[in-house]
Amino acid sequence: MVKSFNKMFVSLMIFSLCLRYSAAQDPSAKPDYFQEFQNKKGAHERFDYFFSIPNRYLEDSAYDWQAAVNVYHNNSQKIKDSMSITKYELMQSQLYYDIGDFSKSVAIANQLHKKIENLDLPSKNILLDLIDNNYAKLGLYDRQFEIRNEKKNLGLTDKVIFYDIYSNLGLHRKAMDDYIKDKLKTIREDDYFGQAEYQSNVGNYLLLDMSIPTALTYYKKAKGFIDVYLNDISKEKTEQEISSGNLLKASIEGNIGKCHALLKEYDIAIPYLENSINLINEYNKGKFSSEKVESTLELADCYLQKEDYVKAKEYLLNGLDPVKIENILRSNRLLAAYYDRIGDYKNSVDYLKRNVRIRDSLNRNESSMKKQQLAAVAGQEIEYSKKMMEQQKKDLEQSRSDLQAKEERINIVFISLIFTLLGFAGLVFAYLKSIKNQRLIADQKRIIEASLVEKDSLLKEIHHRVKNNLQMVSSLLSLQTKNTRSKAAIEALEEGKSRVKAMALIHQKLYQNDDLSVIEMQGYIESLINSVQSVYKKGGHNINITIDAEGVELDIDRAIPFGLILNELVSNSFKYAFPEDDENGKIYIHLRKNGGQGYFEYTDNGIGLPEDTDDRANSSMGIRLMNRLVNQLQSSLNIDKTSEGVRFWFNFK
Repeated sequence: MVKSFNKMFVSLMIFSLCLRYSAAQDPSAKPDYFQEFQNKKGAHERFDYFFSIPNRYLEDSAYDWQAAVNVYHNNSQKIKDSMSITKYELMQSQLYYDIGDFSKSVAIANQLHKKIENLDLPSKNILLDLIDNNYAKLGLYDRQFEIRNEKKNLGLTDKVIFYDIYSNLGLHRKAMDDYIKDKLKTIREDDYFGQAEYQSNVGNYLLLDMSIPTALTYYKKAKGFIDVYLNDISKEKTEQEISSGNLLKASIEGNIGKCHALLKEYDIAIPYLENSINLINEYNKGKFSSEKVESTLELADCYLQKEDYVKAKEYLLNGLDPVKIENILRSNRLLAAYYDRIGDYKNSVDYLKRNVRIRDSLNRNESSMKKQQLAAVAGQEIEYSKKMMEQQKKDLEQSRSDLQAKEERINIVFISLIFTLLGFAGLVFAYLKSIKNQRLIADQKRIIEASLVEKDSLLKEIHHRVKNNLQMVSSLLSLQTKNTRSKAAIEALEEGKSRVKAMALIHQKLYQNDDLSVIEMQGYIESLINSVQSVYKKGGHNINITIDAEGVELDIDRAIPFGLILNELVSNSFKYAFPEDDENGKIYIHLRKNGGQGYFEYTDNGIGLPEDTDDRANSSMGIRLMNRLVNQLQSSLNIDKTSEGVRFWFNFK
């Protein structure tokens, strides 16, 4: 029998794989979680994957997953792999819970609980959550305390909570007060999901207490927060977070619909209830949902009240399988009302009789059981409170011991302080003795500062005099030019005068600067260009000159060679680059420093250099002068002949 079943299962798996392959060719196909689960290697990978996906039944039902897990479980039993058996049994328990078979789920979980010491901490957390959730569904509220206390002892939770248990036992106001006291101050203002969950839970307690208008106010606040959370694109969300957010929205909208239905506002209630069911179908597919059952029953009731019996029948007979007693009773009551209104009194009476039988059974057992559970839970809370008080007492005693030890340390510190003060008195005496020396040092400092100021003044005076002397040399060269008739001699004298002015400008910039060690090159180059223009273009010019040297500073040892090089280049451009028309003439000067390295580039778009430039380089004084000046900057001059004009460039230290 087992072999035939395995063969059949293998055949089904092959058929399923074929279907999935065809679906994989469609780029819009949804993720195939079931196939990926089966592709995982071993129980550990399958276990981690199974509990990490939020909507595992998107394409395949829980029964498909259950069949696969059962086969893996049987195979693990055959090879006696105890760890794999435990992993698959945890998955089986979760699957039974998702289907709604809480008795089977908790039976498997309780068997695993007997050997919980063998599990790792994440597995313990999953197991204890399963048992806790199953006890809540089965109405075994007094047992939930033991599980929650165990989680606290394992460090999985900070404390044991009771408010949901009290609410399940009918004490909704007490539950709400405890919940607000516990949660209100722990939620951040920017935690929109937490705010929505908090407002929704308070609304739940108020709805159970039949404070409908107040509950509706809290639900509307919750809806506002969850809409902000889901629409916030500034924070990237995981698939689990998106699923949790939409399921919370489904719960909130379902409860808003219930409130409007209780207020007899059926037309307002219906869209909220339908949207709640659609969200649960999308994000909780394949899992049993009491909220879906309750919203569906509420929808059926709304349509009955509106006398739309076709819609009411559609929702009442759509395969609902309620688990909670109150949902079963309501389903029977609505079916009885439906059959009564369409005139099928036999079926109506049949459903009413079912409710009578259920109520008779409940009347015998429910009241006494609830009282026993309430007494047990209250006793457990009192016991827990006593333990907490004992712990607080121990903490208080420890605090007292710590305080006493602290006082002893303070006494020791006080004694140490006395000795420290004695030592400090000695230091004060030494300090007073040193004040005289400090005054002497201050006097010497003032003398040195005065000397530095005097030195700066002398340096500025020297630079000023050097500049004046160079201006005098320039004036002498100008007089010599007027007394000379030779054109070549005049040109040579003008070139010499231009070079002298370039050097004089360096010294002028230095004595005008607060910092005598460096020259700001942007201003210097602009002044140098104006000086050269005054020599070669006295009638004005149309050449567009661009200077890019902002923020660059050079010391005098580099500024003087650089100024002479630039003087030669600009002079040559004015003299030779634009012989006919300078309407479109352009000169570009670029100077940059990067750390300890510098870069200089000079280009113009004139007629360029003649073909025999390389042969004439040795005979040209300007090029020979520039080469020597560049050598002083520990570099070499590069000359590029471009399609328009010429480019000079070099790197320097």
